[in-house]
Amino acid sequence: MQNNVLKMIDWAQINTVLLDMDGTLLDLHYDDQFWQQHLPAEYAKLNGLTVAQAKAELTPRFNAMAGKLEWYCLDYWSKELQLDIPELKTQVAHLIAIHDGVIEFLNAARKWGKSILLVTNAHPKVLRLKMQHSQLENLFDQIISSHEFGLPKENTEFWHRLVDKHYFAPEHTLFIDDSTPVLKSAQKFGIRYLLDIEKPSSQRPAKTESDFIMLRSFKDLIPDQPG
Repeated sequence: MQNNVLKMIDWAQINTVLLDMDGTLLDLHYDDQFWQQHLPAEYAKLNGLTVAQAKAELTPRFNAMAGKLEWYCLDYWSKELQLDIPELKTQVAHLIAIHDGVIEFLNAARKWGKSILLVTNAHPKVLRLKMQHSQLENLFDQIISSHEFGLPKENTEFWHRLVDKHYFAPEHTLFIDDSTPVLKSAQKFGIRYLLDIEKPSSQRPAKTESDFIMLRSFKDLIPDQPG
C-alpha cells in the first residue's frame, strides 16, 4: 500500500496539503455513533417514540439533506428537531479519536515546509469541539469550515471560493478526503493529487473499492527522503 501511494505522490511537486477532518484525520466512529445512536435515542425520548420509530422518522430527513450544507449545520438540526445538538455532541465527545499516523504525518509535512490546511464541512461549533479534544489545532496553517463560504465541499463552486480566499495552486496540491462526491468535486476543480481513505471508521469494514487511490495509514505518506 505504501509503495502504491508514494508512487502517485511527488512531494517535490506538492506545495499545499488539504485535509478533511471527519473520517480522514478523525475516526468516523464518533459521528456514526452520534447520528445513528445517540441522537435517535434523544429524539425518541423527546417525542415519546421507540428508538426504532425515531430512526425511521429521522433517516429520510437526513437523507434529504445529504450533500447539502444543511446536513452539516448543527443550528439547522437543532431547530428542525427541537434538540440542543451542540450539547448532545458534547455528551459523546469521549469518542473523538485521531486516526493512525496523523500526528506523525502532520509534523513531517510541516518539517518539509508544506502549507497545511484543514478543509471541512463540519459546523464551526463541532469543529471547535473536535479541535479541543484532538489537540490538532496548532498543526495547521489554516482551519476552514465550508460554512464560511455557504457551500459544502461537494459543490465545485466551494473550491473556487476557497482558492480566492486562501490561494493555492491546484496542480501542486494534495487533497485527502473520505467522501467520493467531495473528491470528485475537487477533481473537477483541478486538484491534481487526490487520495481516498480506506477505513474512515475503526468500527466499520474497510472500503473494498474506490474511484481514487486509497490510503490505509497516514504513515504510508511519509517517505524516507521527501522532496
